[in-house]
Amino acid sequence: MPAARESLLEAAGAALAARPWPDVRMVEVAAAAGVSRQTLYNEFGDKAGLGRAMVRRETEWYLAGVDRALAGPAGSAERLLALADWIVGAARAHPLLRALLTGCWAPELPAPVPRPGPGELARAVCERAAAALAPGGATPQRCELVVRLALSYVIVPGKGDQWEDPESWRPMTPTITRVIETIFRVETRSPRNTMP
Repeated sequence: MPAARESLLEAAGAALAARPWPDVRMVEVAAAAGVSRQTLYNEFGDKAGLGRAMVRRETEWYLAGVDRALAGPAGSAERLLALADWIVGAARAHPLLRALLTGCWAPELPAPVPRPGPGELARAVCERAAAALAPGGATPQRCELVVRLALSYVIVPGKGDQWEDPESWRPMTPTITRVIETIFRVETRSPRNTMP
């Protein structure tokens, strides 16, 4: 049944690209995949199961792209640049991936899943980069720096970026607020009691 599963995930992805997840109907996904609705339910259980499978598939696709960006005969710097380009470009084109990378789930996407979290994905990418560029390549710290810089651009796009609009930031507001509140709750050991 792998062909049916893949067809169903493709159909669900196309449906999600056309309308918000709450408006995606299982019967339409099954029809678009050319299978019965019962096959869809047998494969995924329910709509939440289909959403989880879409998230897993998006994660696998992203990590395969990371591996492709890191492969090849180019030097370490060029491969790290390719990695950063891949992260930003993929997130720009895929709202579900952007949610995975940032932890900011908009209501028009399938329900968030606890794993993998943004930190786990970032760590996996850093480990893959360090392994691909070792020995004699970039240090793990440089790999982490590149990944963090790329992710910062995903979270806060540059001026003139095509997805810079006020509505796109609404799902991020609670996360950013929590980060700021955490920063202000941190007690510092500085003599002036200021952040170092």
